[in-house]
Amino acid sequence: MLKIRLRRMGSTNRPFYRVVVSDSRQATTASALEEIGHYDPRQNPPQVVVDRARVDYWVSKGAQLSDTVRQLVRRASAAG
Repeated sequence: MLKIRLRRMGSTNRPFYRVVVSDSRQATTASALEEIGHYDPRQNPPQVVVDRARVDYWVSKGAQLSDTVRQLVRRASAAG
């Protein structure tokens, strides 16, 4: 099953997340099929960039959004 979820990047105490499409049976650090956005919680306000067209494409192919990504997509849609 495909999942759209966050992958933590960045260094210690400086988190940065990529929004990726990957197989749910693999670890979150395994290779992703596609990177469709990013999330930087350290900026004020937190920066959320998500390619909504690619999210819709992958959802139409059967991918499921994680709870956190679902909230981020809503936030990105409301902001712009």
